[in-house]
Amino acid sequence: MPQGFRLRFNGRAVEGEIRAAAARGLLLGAEYVLGEAQAVVPIDEAALARSGTASVDESTLTAAVSYDTPYAVAQHERLDFRHAPGRTAKYLERPLNAARSEVAALIATQIQRALR
Repeated sequence: MPQGFRLRFNGRAVEGEIRAAAARGLLLGAEYVLGEAQAVVPIDEAALARSGTASVDESTLTAAVSYDTPYAVAQHERLDFRHAPGRTAKYLERPLNAARSEVAALIATQIQRALR
């Protein structure tokens, strides 16, 4: 004799869980990029490195890694500045481009966990 079953799908709740997981993954990815950037950010008195932060806007699912000093943009963009060994201009752009697959994996892992 066949048995019946009832399935109740709450799409809004599922969507909320997936968005929350995506936001967690984005924050983990931004923190990963920040860590990689901290290894190459120019250091004189370390104010630039201390100003680094990772954030996520959950409403738009947008992540940001930023440095907040008056000279952060100049240090990033000016290729003619001399830096200590291992430190470089493009201290944010290069780590971000190098970490694309790691960031994607961090986001995917969080979403997969939410779908279990």
